Formats: sequence, C-alpha cells, structure tokens
Amino acid sequence: GYENFVTVNGATVLGEQGNLRRNERNLMWNLDPYLQTTWQLTDKLSLDAGMRFSSVYFDSNDYYIVGKNGDDSGSASYHKWLPAASLKYAVNDGWNVYTSAGRGFETPTINELSYRDNGAAGLNFALQPSTSTTVEVGSKNRVGNGLFTAALFQTDTDNEIVVDQSGGGRTTYKNAGETRRRGLELSLDQQFAADWRLKMAWTYLEATYRTNVCGVNDCRDNRMPGIARNMGYASFGYAPEDGWYAGADVRYMSDIQADDQNDAKAPTWTTVGLNTGYKLHVRQNWLLDIWGRVDNLFDRDYVGSVIVNEGNGRYFEPAPGRNYGVGVNLSYSFQ
Repeated sequence: GYENFVTVNGATVLGEQGNLRRNERNLMWNLDPYLQTTWQLTDKLSLDAGMRFSSVYFDSNDYYIVGKNGDDSGSASYHKWLPAASLKYAVNDGWNVYTSAGRGFETPTINELSYRDNGAAGLNFALQPSTSTTVEVGSKNRVGNGLFTAALFQTDTDNEIVVDQSGGGRTTYKNAGETRRRGLELSLDQQFAADWRLKMAWTYLEATYRTNVCGVNDCRDNRMPGIARNMGYASFGYAPEDGWYAGADVRYMSDIQADDQNDAKAPTWTTVGLNTGYKLHVRQNWLLDIWGRVDNLFDRDYVGSVIVNEGNGRYFEPAPGRNYGVGVNLSYSFQ
C-alpha cells in the first residue's frame, strides 16, 4: 500500500502514488475433512446426515518495519466440529416435505482482520469466528410443468462478525454477541405452452441483534444493517431452445438500515429489466447465443448499496441508471 499523494515543490499533488506505507504477505488456508451418509428408512422417509471438522489458518508476515512502525506479523487458527442432518418425507412422487438442522462456522476474512479500531497498529486478531445454528422446515411440490417451494427458517448466531467503524477508506470489524435471522422463502418456476416460462421468488427475512452491540445506546432488538426485510423477483418470457427469445423481469427490495442505531436507511426500490436474444445450434454440439438486455428500464434513482456504520454519515452508494448490455455466448456440449 502506498500514500495516495506526492509532494512537488512543497505542494501536495493528490491521486499520485507516493511513499510506501504497507508491505505484507497474508496467507489463509483451510482443511475440511467430512463424512456424510444417507439412510432410506422407509419407502417414503429418508435421512441425510454429515459431520465436518473445519480448520482455518491465517498467517501474516509484515515487511514494513520503519521507525515507530513495528513488526505486526502474527498468526491465528480456528477449529470447529460442524454436524448437519435432514429428514425428508415423500408424500407422493411429486411432493416432499423436509426438516433440517445444522451448525455453521464463519471465520474472519483477510480484509476483516486487516485493521484494528481507532487506528491502532497491527492485525485484528481479537476478532473471533462466528458460529450459528440453523433449523429449517420446507416443502417442494411439482405443479403442472413447474416446481413450487416453500421454506421457514431460523438461524441463531453467536459472535456475529459485523462492521464496527468505517471511515477514510478503512473498515474495522467486531463480534456482535448474539443475532437472529428468521424468515420465509417462496418460489415458483412454471412452464406454460411449452416455451413460455414464469419465475417468481419472495423472501421475508427478519434479522435482529439479540444483545447490545452499541454500548451506551442500547440497540438490542434493532434490525441488522445492510439486510433487506423483503426481497422479490419475477420474470416472464418466451424461451425456446432455438431461435428468438425475449422476456421481462421485476426486482423489488425493501428498505435497508445503514447503521446499528437504525437512524439511517436506504429506501425501498423496484426496477424493471428487458432482455432478448437469438440461440442457434451450430452443427450438433455447439450453441451460439447472441443476447442483449436493458436494466433499470425506467431510469430510477435508488441506493444500490450501503456502507454500514460509515463514520461521516456517508452511508449510501448510488446504483446505475438505465444501462444496457450485449453479449455473445458460445458453448459446447459433450455427449
């Protein structure tokens, strides 16, 4: 890493590569041996189960040791047993219901370890992995020429890794105690009259803090920033295997909180896209697909992403306006 400026005749020139400020080699690797098995308990009832032992190792070698900037080298390792199981019951040939449960394990990434809060030197080895327990019940049912799925889920997480501070291009992270995500997912993929296809999906997700991560200003039960409560998608189009195809899609996102205090949020948005193209089978195994699409058809202004807990209150990043894309895909099928 370098300073983003140089000094010329006593004047500061921004946007130029300056003096070296950071030089290090970071290595992260993991080893995950696992066992899994399936039992057909009856003609209609089956059980899938598995166990994984996850080990993640991180090592940093600091080569920038100048003056008061000392050696910030270090290493860390994380280990966890992760069981999972799912029980499925086939009501008939086209309909099954299931329940599943499992443990999850998320270690800090290199970026999350890179900085400590308040500008302190060295890597953030105080950051611990988060562990989660997820329970889900659901159903998958074939309806005509399509598939309808529904799922209810809940995930409880300890030591959730969340944004602590963000400012000046640097983001630091912390463990947030306990969090909970619970919600519902619905989807439909339906084919009509051979080549007409409808896809619909909706997710409701309630993600909240279960412990106070904000110090004096208690934010227990607040919504977690950066996560929408409702997300929807629908598309409809003509999609034959050969020749012209075309379609339209609609995307919906509800408001997103931008900070732990829930004092700022990005508003709800909906966008529309159109696509068309031509598929041509060349000889027997080659497929040529020439396509084009337009996104954000009505040129709506909306927030594309948020910078969580940005120190200066500059939380929001704009999404592109109306934009276009064209492309060519060439694929080969082995038979």
